[in-house]
Amino acid sequence: MTLGNSGDGFTTCLWFDGQAEEAAAHYLSIFENSRLGRIGRYTEAGPGPAGSVLAVEFTLNGQKFVAINGGPEFTFNEAVSFQIHCADQEEVDHYWDRLTADGGQGVACGWLKDKYGVSWQVVPGIVVDLIGDEDPERAARTTAAMLKMVKFDIAALQKAYDGE
Repeated sequence: MTLGNSGDGFTTCLWFDGQAEEAAAHYLSIFENSRLGRIGRYTEAGPGPAGSVLAVEFTLNGQKFVAINGGPEFTFNEAVSFQIHCADQEEVDHYWDRLTADGGQGVACGWLKDKYGVSWQVVPGIVVDLIGDEDPERAARTTAAMLKMVKFDIAALQKAYDGE
């Protein structure tokens, strides 16, 4: 299996312990404008059992990924996360609910870990505008409200911004 072609950008590689195909299917069910690519399998040369899934190529909203069944040597941590830019609360709720389902968990300030341990940031676009406002009091109120949240609540952030 040859991954990618010369000159066609980059691919994010995710290392799993036997869950690559399951994880790819899960992510494909969550993100629109997504598609499954090639599935590579181990051969008689190993190191996995011949015929078992080695790698799965997939695209989520235009971003290329490959999920590899590499084994238990490496696990995900918060040093790397994926930001999902959301237009409204409905979109925030969609991604949050789907990514925390079946064992995922919210962390803080829009961050979560999915059931595979992958970290995501589910961020409504308005957050940056509200906490970056030129009025330091508005920005401070909004930031204080944000820091108390696990999942972002746009209406509550707007109320904090407005001083309500």
